[in-house]
Amino acid sequence: MWRCLIISNKELQINEEIRDREVRVIDSNGGQLGIMPAAKALELAYEEDLDLVKIAPQAKPPVCKIIDYGKYRFELAKREKEARKNQHIVEIKEVRLSLNIDVHDFETKKSHAQRFLKEGNKVKVSIRFRGREMGHPAQGYEVMRHFAETLVEIANVEKPAKLEGRNMLMFLAPKPAK
Repeated sequence: MWRCLIISNKELQINEEIRDREVRVIDSNGGQLGIMPAAKALELAYEEDLDLVKIAPQAKPPVCKIIDYGKYRFELAKREKEARKNQHIVEIKEVRLSLNIDVHDFETKKSHAQRFLKEGNKVKVSIRFRGREMGHPAQGYEVMRHFAETLVEIANVEKPAKLEGRNMLMFLAPKPAK
């Protein structure tokens, strides 16, 4: 036989759901009304045509507030939406170089990396070694070092160049704004 137990309830208890004998009550203006029986607090809420909401269930005695629950939920959702809007998700953008990259191609890749870093994203720089290029990893390290040096004003090397199989990888992160 399975029994379902509610470990934590995200929703707040309102009105008749409040089963405590005594509660500390705060009115709609934020003033303390003191400790009173839950039934009397519920009566006060109904007189004002508002809801009794348990906001601090872990307190002794629990704290309830007389508020408009619908308006409260709307304000809460609005604040959460605003907080999400102000967040910036850092993405990892990739720039692929080759072992014998030409000057113009190098400058193009550098400008792409600069744009990614200015947007606040991290940049993964990679070189794929093909065929006999595997015999010259020092050239790959040199290309990576030169690429990192050209971006030293706007980027920090988060992970230095490292050869992993046929690929050499390096991660750059934007410098924090001052």
